[in-house]
Amino acid sequence: MMLPIISIKNFSKSFGGTKAVASLDLEVEKGELFGLIGPDGAGKTTTIRTLVTLISPDSGEIFVNNLDVKKDVRKIRSITGYMPQRFSLYPDLSVNQNLVFFANLFDVPKREIAERKKRLFQFSNLEPFAGRLAGQLSGGMKQKLALSCTLIHNPVVLILDEPTTGVDPVSRNEFWTILKELKKEGVTILVSTPYMDEAVKCDRVAIMHEGMVLARGKPETMTASFQNRIYKLAGQDLIKHINSIALIPGILSVQSFGDSLHLTLPDNQAKENIRGKIKNILGRSFQMEPVEPSLEDLFIALIEGKSRNGN
Repeated sequence: MMLPIISIKNFSKSFGGTKAVASLDLEVEKGELFGLIGPDGAGKTTTIRTLVTLISPDSGEIFVNNLDVKKDVRKIRSITGYMPQRFSLYPDLSVNQNLVFFANLFDVPKREIAERKKRLFQFSNLEPFAGRLAGQLSGGMKQKLALSCTLIHNPVVLILDEPTTGVDPVSRNEFWTILKELKKEGVTILVSTPYMDEAVKCDRVAIMHEGMVLARGKPETMTASFQNRIYKLAGQDLIKHINSIALIPGILSVQSFGDSLHLTLPDNQAKENIRGKIKNILGRSFQMEPVEPSLEDLFIALIEGKSRNGN
């Protein structure tokens, strides 16, 4: 049986009196595109920074490609590519200069640098901007450059911490197209993201909250197992009534989705009673139709359920 390329067992990490990660178990298989999803403070960045040996675990075992993060720091850094949340390249160097700098940093043989740059330019479309200073690039182009510098030494594992936060939708889609191509080439990718539309593009995901994994699996399998019923409420001025609607007995949660609302009900039995109470609140016509649960619906239900249980 092939060992997972990332193995995390009983990992815990605290900062002062704050428990950032608590007894985390997680595995990522070779060639997998795995997503960590969760709100700020969920423990995603702490987990990622520990994987890339920037911080040490308080307890537990963490292995990357069978290398121990506590003992094999240099070896792990040589086989991983890490892209942090914030743009971390040199703004006063050009695109080309940044690539060469990171190639030298990772001891890429000089005879191979030109070929590797050519390949990276092909998928990033940055070649026309090779002479432009990194600080003068758009947000999406900066992220492509950061990814290119991360890939210059051909890492076995690519670890990305919310790489598209603050990037426009078109650039986000282009970035994920690149990740899909890298996966086809056999690169193992672990990525954290706050965007549910990105999470569903992963082979598997883990939903994190307050340092713990609440659920994990294939996105389509996770949503198919959702036990509650989701109804889409559409009409005028719904958002200003969201708090009143949320207080209706029988509604587990109410979340805004654009101009509409998603209502979570335990079953279909209370639908008509709830419909009548919503009509009394709105005083006007509206549409209330069942919809398939999304990963975001599951995400919200798990977090709210944990909060209700006081865990």
